[in-house]
Amino acid sequence: MLVRQNVLIIVFFGMVLSGFIYLNNIQCICNQQIIEQGLKCNQQITEQGIIKPKWKPKIIELRSSPGLLYNKPSVVAGRTDVASVSPWSAPIIWEGTFDSTLIDSIYKQQHLTIATTVFALGKYTRFVKDFLESAEQHYFVGFRVHYYLFTDQPESIPKVKIGENRSLTIEKVPTMNRWQDISMNRMEKLEKLIENELFNEADYIFCLDIDGKFYGRWGAETLGRLVGVLHPWLFNVPRNQFTYERRPESKAYIPVEEGDYYYAGAAFGGFLEDVHLLTKTCREHLKIDAANSIEAVWQEESHLNKYFLLNKPSKLLSPEYMWRDVNEKSALIKIVRYTNVPKNYAEVRPNP
Repeated sequence: MLVRQNVLIIVFFGMVLSGFIYLNNIQCICNQQIIEQGLKCNQQITEQGIIKPKWKPKIIELRSSPGLLYNKPSVVAGRTDVASVSPWSAPIIWEGTFDSTLIDSIYKQQHLTIATTVFALGKYTRFVKDFLESAEQHYFVGFRVHYYLFTDQPESIPKVKIGENRSLTIEKVPTMNRWQDISMNRMEKLEKLIENELFNEADYIFCLDIDGKFYGRWGAETLGRLVGVLHPWLFNVPRNQFTYERRPESKAYIPVEEGDYYYAGAAFGGFLEDVHLLTKTCREHLKIDAANSIEAVWQEESHLNKYFLLNKPSKLLSPEYMWRDVNEKSALIKIVRYTNVPKNYAEVRPNP
């Protein structure tokens, strides 16, 4: 009798286990069908069911090449006229704070790819040639660079010779009637570009304005997890003079007594996943503001500054990397690396 009971118990649990296995197989088949129908092989589903890009693995090691010769570092000499570190210990990059020979030795052996985005809509296509030609001379020389140019006039983009291991992709976007709308829509375009094309292709991304020109090195010293650039007009003024969004109704609101630095919307970058979160957050906040009939004073730049206030950049670039005019001088600026091109805004913008 006891043997029969044991047999029945074993059979019962065997049936239950078979049922679980069957249900699990059905679930796996359904999940596979979902993947085949709608998901790309480069994405994964988290336990919460959220689809996320599978970011390119990071192997960032600060290895120097054997036998490399460079100037001896000093702990007592260097730039004394500017701050070279933020209050949260992020480096601030100025001429005289890094050794380009050592930096290049460390990063070139990692075979990095740097995605770089620019927008050239309307009359701003006139700046493409100078931007690309100067970038080919000074921007991440010796690295793989992939430029992504967003424009509403692909036929107006001039032919520019791009060097070895460097490429240009032109993405067509709709024409917009307000420069403010162009500005505000950039975050969404960047977010989608990272999600759909870059997530497993590049190591870093920099988002730059097209109406600029390179005059000096912009290299591996700028690489970091999340990188902001100090605004050339506001890098040396009190925080109460920063042109933050001051209306509490806006998601970009920063009170007068708060703020670290004022960052330029014309240049920012970092790891893909970090810039993706930045662009996604700014896009969401821009949308909330729009639903409440609010437009931040400097559109996406205002939201960028709010993001950097709450999510500190891991590296800051001095105004050498986003200067206002190559002909303007400042005792603190030893070299102009990238600068705004003087222009008549009333003539190149579609609206005041």
